[in-house]
Amino acid sequence: MQILKQACGAYETNCYILNTHKGEFIIDPGVNAYDFVKLHVKKPLAILNTHGHFDHVWDNAKIRSEFNIPIYIHKNDEFFLQDPYNQGFEKHKADFLIDNENEIELFGLKFKFHFLPGHTPGCTMIEFVGENLMFSGDFLFFKSIGRWDLPYSDANLMKQSLEKIMTYKEDYRLFPGHGGETSLKEEQKHLPSWLRYF
Repeated sequence: MQILKQACGAYETNCYILNTHKGEFIIDPGVNAYDFVKLHVKKPLAILNTHGHFDHVWDNAKIRSEFNIPIYIHKNDEFFLQDPYNQGFEKHKADFLIDNENEIELFGLKFKFHFLPGHTPGCTMIEFVGENLMFSGDFLFFKSIGRWDLPYSDANLMKQSLEKIMTYKEDYRLFPGHGGETSLKEEQKHLPSWLRYF
């Protein structure tokens, strides 16, 4: 297994390529991620979106069209794919909508979308099951958390999601939507100070 990362666009949004023995999974292909993806994939299998903000989904449609692969996103965030902010990316729909936290099997590998709304209505962290790693999108960063003051954000839901993640006992490597890698146990140390803001 190998994880490649490219910071894309003005917000330096991390696009990841999860390279497995089955092929590659593309996580959050943002602005101009297409060139990075095309350069590094040999057998792309699917696009996985942690949430629907434009800087994480910008090249979804272009990559799907090029490689004929499906897009997965939580059902509560699919509306973002229709570009409600009028940012100018190609409007599109997902192929599969996540509606629970059950493990799903994709090409013989298991993933779990942990539902953690607040930053967006359908914000998730995507676990690669059995490998103790998660793509945390804009929910958790290195010593920071996602914003809850944007359109469609919800401070009460964000607080509940932070409280939920505090109960997780297992550790995970975290690959955030912006910035560098961290771990769940490391971020759990900082979450009580963030929870004081709510």
